[in-house]
Amino acid sequence: MSQPLRLGIAGLGTVGIGVLRVLRQHAELLQTRTGRAIEITAVSARDKGKDRGLPLTRYAWEGDPVTLATRDDVDVFVELIGGDEGPAKEAVEAALAAGKDVVTANKALLAIHGQALAESAEAAGRTIRYEAAVAGGIPVIKALSEGLAGNDVTRVMGVMNGSCNYILTRMETAGLSYEEVFAEADALGYLEADPQLDVGGIDAAHKLAILSSLAFGTKVDFDGITLEGIDRVSIDDIRAAADMGYKIKLLGVAQMSGRGLEQRMQPCLVPDSSPLGQLEGGTNMVVLEGDAVGQIVLRGAGAGEGPTASAVMADVCDLARGLKAPVFGRPATSLSTATPASATVAASYYLRMSLEDKPGALAKIATVLGEAGISIDRMRQYGHDDTSAPVLIVTHKTTPDAIASALSAMTGTGVLSGKPVALRIEDV
Repeated sequence: MSQPLRLGIAGLGTVGIGVLRVLRQHAELLQTRTGRAIEITAVSARDKGKDRGLPLTRYAWEGDPVTLATRDDVDVFVELIGGDEGPAKEAVEAALAAGKDVVTANKALLAIHGQALAESAEAAGRTIRYEAAVAGGIPVIKALSEGLAGNDVTRVMGVMNGSCNYILTRMETAGLSYEEVFAEADALGYLEADPQLDVGGIDAAHKLAILSSLAFGTKVDFDGITLEGIDRVSIDDIRAAADMGYKIKLLGVAQMSGRGLEQRMQPCLVPDSSPLGQLEGGTNMVVLEGDAVGQIVLRGAGAGEGPTASAVMADVCDLARGLKAPVFGRPATSLSTATPASATVAASYYLRMSLEDKPGALAKIATVLGEAGISIDRMRQYGHDDTSAPVLIVTHKTTPDAIASALSAMTGTGVLSGKPVALRIEDV
């Protein structure tokens, strides 16, 4: 019988404990599926004395994850610490240098240092597996790298941060403001210690950068992502979008054009009847489009102990079977450097503005749009007070540059009360 695959697990938070539970509950099943036993030989975390709900006495303890990563009785180093610098990065680098394979759930590490780590791993004949780094329990990494290997992938898009989707869904269903739901989500523990990682779109953008590399054969380029969070989305936008048959989502989109790689993470309107429009709560969804397969939709839990531990174990099982592949689907040294490109595909836009209640105000806005080459599809005006009137406009398809030009010109009309809001309407 084959020798057991020996794991060293660094990080015993929610996901780390989830991995321990899976291994304890399904040890026999895992051995049957992979042809060899999988066991944990050593673990590491910051606080050895913390009560984690599981006894750890059967495992060797290392206070330093770098030491754990280089132990002779560890075949696979499982990094569940998090963060793009510090102990996580140092331990992964040490594991690769010591000839270990790595399994990680660390999207920030891969989004920032993925190219260098992939080159190190492949030069050493090792690999890095990271199914758990993107969309929790959804097997999107395997789908892109294996299931769609026969496709020219044309577009990747999705809702990749459950906290943001919870906030936007809760605003709509409860009729609450962004500030109220943000405070609620924070109190429930749904947000990172630095909430900007969630609501600023950074966490989701890390994931998009990884998917883009896999989909288009490019070096991971987090800095090339156009990034906008959800903090400017108001309850008025939520209601107006719903009234016109749309939902607002923090949507990541990546696609290759003649001008380069377009990557953006920003609030968009999607039809409420679409799969993305029907996505509620903390659930994630990734939509993949290929020339042969067409469009496929993957939906599931994007975080949590069980779903993320499930993804970690999927990677561990592949290594137990002896399955290895280049980190980003093709040799790291062959990955191209993408030229970052802004959105070039024409789209309709949702515009919300408050106009001063004076004659000719709306005509001036219409003139600005016309001069920018933008035609109006629909326009609505809701109740107004003594000084201003809220106006909503849905444009016909136009370019981001035309929208930016029109918004800039609007500031000189003298009829705006406050800053206008523009959200792209995505075809899904």
